[in-house]
Amino acid sequence: MSAAPSLPAPDPVAGPVRHLYVHVPFCPSICPYCDFHVLERRAGMVERYLARIEEEAAWLARTYPTDLETVYLGGGTPSFLRGAEMEALVGSVRRHLGWGRLENTLEINPGTVSGERAAHWRDLGFDRASVGVQSLDDATLRFLGRQHTAAQAREAVQTLTAQGFRVSGDLITAVPGQPLDRDIQGLVELGVGHVSAYTLTVEPGTEFARRGVTVQEDDERAGFERTEALLEARGFARYEISNYALPGQESRHNRAYWQGRTYLGLGPGAAGHYPAGHGPAAGEPGLLTTRRTNPHLHEWLTGAAGDPEGIDPEEYVTDALFMGLRLREGLDLADLARRSGLDVRERYARPLARNVARGLLALDGDRLRATPEGWWVLNRVVTDFLEA
Repeated sequence: MSAAPSLPAPDPVAGPVRHLYVHVPFCPSICPYCDFHVLERRAGMVERYLARIEEEAAWLARTYPTDLETVYLGGGTPSFLRGAEMEALVGSVRRHLGWGRLENTLEINPGTVSGERAAHWRDLGFDRASVGVQSLDDATLRFLGRQHTAAQAREAVQTLTAQGFRVSGDLITAVPGQPLDRDIQGLVELGVGHVSAYTLTVEPGTEFARRGVTVQEDDERAGFERTEALLEARGFARYEISNYALPGQESRHNRAYWQGRTYLGLGPGAAGHYPAGHGPAAGEPGLLTTRRTNPHLHEWLTGAAGDPEGIDPEEYVTDALFMGLRLREGLDLADLARRSGLDVRERYARPLARNVARGLLALDGDRLRATPEGWWVLNRVVTDFLEA
């Protein structure tokens, strides 16, 4: 094979890192479908976590140029932290890295919400709430192992809205017996501006996997299509495979992931996407960016960090395709060529032509998008590029 055609001077990460993800692993209980790095709190564990956050935030500030636009606290259940603990966490971030100028999101479990706590979160600088509603049907919530009730979820959304949060509601679809139409209608009537709808997925090692719970592909697809029809009829645009928003309510932070931007990862299990010119992999030839995932809590508390994985131009392109094609708008191949230094249209001419002919991709000038059918088999589409 001849060498991949290249363009001069790729610069995918000009300027400082503008996005920060913070992982808070503590949960009141572990849901049977969850395969994230989560654990129940133990005596003294949160204090050790906060001390290590302070150290790691200082190291990130010394290592990477940063000018934050968005901050996202995920988990786990960040809203499970007590008031003084949340103040300490936010204080570490602000002291070393600053705060997001455009959007600051807190993931929230409905059972942790009160008017006083919501007001405190707003005072600390959070303006967007991602609420793990999952369903507004009590039987469905019990099946999912959720500790909150439908009434608590409704009250939580109303409380957060009253405190001025932009509210996003999470839904799980394709759950046996779930009244999906009522769930969606109920969320919309509560006044959320954003909905994230994820198909129930049974991952190896979870309680659902041990119990033999399965999800039928027909149910998965029906939920996928019904959710879109119901939300778009109510003014929500599907701007990403699993995400819907009213105008102006899209997640700015998550868009950074889908658009291949760099971001810092802070906390145990947190993943980051970093400029290759800074940090542990600085100076390695041929790299555009690096990725690094922190180890889990007990190892992370010792000061251990994940090994950096160098991203060369070809991997940068296939990563960008996998993430960018999740967006309804797709991605600009000319811009991707500039960022990667590869002539993407020439280097991947065969898989491009093949998937356009199959009706899985649509190419309009330099704009490449996945079709609705392509979204459904996106892993297969990107694998075709990887194999090229």
